[in-house]
Amino acid sequence: MLPREEIATAQIPGGDTLTLMSHGRDFIIMLGRDELMGTRMQFSEEQLAQLTLERLETPAPRILIGGYGMGFTYRAALRYAPAESAIIVAEVVPEILEWAKGPLADLTGDCLTDPRGEIVLADVAALIDDAVDDTSAKYDAILLDVDNGPDGIVREGNERLYTRTGIARMRDALNPGGLIAIWSAAPDHKFTGRLKDARLDVEVRRVRARPNNKGPHHTIWFARRRG
Repeated sequence: MLPREEIATAQIPGGDTLTLMSHGRDFIIMLGRDELMGTRMQFSEEQLAQLTLERLETPAPRILIGGYGMGFTYRAALRYAPAESAIIVAEVVPEILEWAKGPLADLTGDCLTDPRGEIVLADVAALIDDAVDDTSAKYDAILLDVDNGPDGIVREGNERLYTRTGIARMRDALNPGGLIAIWSAAPDHKFTGRLKDARLDVEVRRVRARPNNKGPHHTIWFARRRG
């Protein structure tokens, strides 16, 4: 059996330590002893972007992605987004971008230089708040992959994103007809109820972690702001 080898570590602001590991040809980001993400199971994170783009009708969407991670969602968004799109990624851990340019460079490809995209070292909640207060900064879609779901908080402070107040802030940061799309490792019926209580039209999808219809099931919520 191939051993796992530690490549680098990074501190989450106000939280735990992330560890970048290699396992043969694969890479894994660990949170403590738990596997947060890895190159063997990336399909559901890619589906977060693809399925969102398929549901948008605007020809030049403005999209906010919470969390870069290994870039799975971001690269999929670039793959399916129209030419005139604007995609902003909020990432709070600077080392994540250093890893993307260093040991994960082959995985990263040229996504960091795509003119449609911008990586911002910021809390996604702060960018959401900015959009609520500035009508010119609103989004057509907000994609969250910053935790393992509403009950799997990775960074202290992210809890507010999943509260009734946080959902309302995301809704108000959207243009009419815009989408909130949230990835989770597990279903959460109470969270589905909170989305509906925020006067959003909600669709829940279960997707596999791997494209060959294998691996664990993950959950994606699509919550549309009414026009």
